[in-house]
Order: sequence, then C-alpha cells, then structure tokens
Amino acid sequence: MQSAPIPVHVAIVMDGNGRWATQHGKGRLAGHDAGMKAMKEIVKRSDQLGVKYLTVYAFSTENWKRSAEEVSGIFNLVVKYVNSELEEIYQNNVIVNVLGDYTALPARSVKALDKALARTQTNTGMHFNIALNYGSRAEILTAAKKLAAAAAEGTLGKPLEEVTTEDFSGLLLTAGMPDPDLVIRTSGEKRLSNYLLWQSAYSEFVFTDVLWPDFSPEEYERCIEEYQARSRRFGGR
Repeated sequence: MQSAPIPVHVAIVMDGNGRWATQHGKGRLAGHDAGMKAMKEIVKRSDQLGVKYLTVYAFSTENWKRSAEEVSGIFNLVVKYVNSELEEIYQNNVIVNVLGDYTALPARSVKALDKALARTQTNTGMHFNIALNYGSRAEILTAAKKLAAAAAEGTLGKPLEEVTTEDFSGLLLTAGMPDPDLVIRTSGEKRLSNYLLWQSAYSEFVFTDVLWPDFSPEEYERCIEEYQARSRRFGGR
C-alpha cells in the first residue's frame, strides 16, 4: 500500500455473484452467499486501512425484477449475515447504516436490520452503509420533492435561488457524509447502474474484471493503489 492518503469514502458495486455461481456449477444463491463472505472480508480490510465510510450496493430497486426465489434467498442471507456477524461488527466499533427503504423487505429481514442499526448506533468508528432497495434516481427525486415542498410552505429558510448544492446534498440519504472518493465496480462491467449518481460527480472510478465473490482484500488494495496514483483536480488545473 502506497503512502498516499487512503480514500475517506469507498463505494462498491458488488457485481458478478451470478456469473461466479455459473462458473462453479452452482445455483445463484450460492453465488450470493459467497458474495456475503467476500463482503465481510472487505469490511474488515476497510476498517484496518482507515477507510471512514464504506458503502456497498447490496440490492437495487431494479433487483425486484429477479425471480421470487432469488430475491427471497438474498433477503434470507441478510438475516444470516446479521445474525452471524453483528457482534463482531459491534466489537470493531463499526456503525451500520442502510440507504434505501428497507422496510419493504420481508419482516425477518427488517427485524435483523433494525437490530443491526440499534446495536451499532453508539459506535464511533467506520460507517458501513448498505444500499438496500436503493435507487439513485428515486433518491434524487425524493430530495427534489422535499425541496419543492419546503419552498411552497415557506419553510426553506432562504430564497429558492440561493439554494446550494450543499443544501440539496443534505436532503439525500447520504446527508452528513462525504461524497465517495473512490467507486469500485467488479466483474468487468463499466456502468453505475443507478448508484450514487449525485454523490459520485467527482469520484474516481476503478473497474476490475474480478467477480465479486473472488474480490479479495489484496485486489481491494490494488484498486485503492490505482486510486492513489491519480491526481484529483475537481475541475481545476
């Protein structure tokens, strides 16, 4: 690992579970299970490296289009992961947060996530954000509606023309968090897939062909090193 600064906020599109399962002659749920194990290791390594915010794309609003069996299996894995890892996450001082309307999930999954949020809310370490039933366009639209409603009700606190990008950011699900410095997508795909569209305006992107279940802490560090080798100018010279 280089001596250059570690990214404060890393966001990951965890892609390739299904292809991994196919390559290994297994069902898709086996791929998601292997992906959960990979996620556990990346959470650990992020904390060790000093990443302050780690955001992972676990389930998008579009993923409901998948088979009922696969969707149900993914939500069962959420319960399994919380039950097996929550105490270690708590002991490591990690704060769990959910981006998205997770109340639309099955009751067992909602209960598990509520437990994780309550258990870790007083921690002071790394923020682990799980984007679950999340879609960035819906997030931006909801924020715009909140802004319009405040303007109409006269509760905005300033003239509409004086509203800043920072004001708008404060209406998003990531309010109070820094924007991602680095966005990683696995499996060779090169798109955002409706993920953190507003927040990633000046993020650095690293794409790797490695399928998510095979995304090791070592490959993670390689991606961070690629980020560290870049010069971030934010539109300047």
